[in-house]
Amino acid sequence: QVQVVESGGGLVQAGGSLRLSCTVSGLRFNDYTMGWFRQAPGQEREGVSCISWNGGSIDYADSVKGRFTISRDNAKATLYLQMNSLKPEDTAIYYCALDPFSTCQLIVGRPGRVWGQGTQVTVSS
Repeated sequence: QVQVVESGGGLVQAGGSLRLSCTVSGLRFNDYTMGWFRQAPGQEREGVSCISWNGGSIDYADSVKGRFTISRDNAKATLYLQMNSLKPEDTAIYYCALDPFSTCQLIVGRPGRVWGQGTQVTVSS
């Protein structure tokens, strides 16, 4: 049984930092490109960042470039998102996603994608 569990969300003041984690079990982690997506209230889900299986390909949404850093530890089957200089507009539910492809893409609708349940991030002004 595949399990995708996000953690690390919470309430933080603007300018603060959070580190999200996503732990995966039940499949071969190294076979998957990984990504973070988010959905704010009343808005569509959007891509935040993604990383290929070996970290050789990484992409970020323009809105988070220079502030967020994605990484993965294949030995621990865990994906991370270090979020610095947080802004109120970063408030959203953050979802971890696994893609059975070798390329990293931030499009929301990708076939075969496996989603986590999400973790809430709230940034107060």
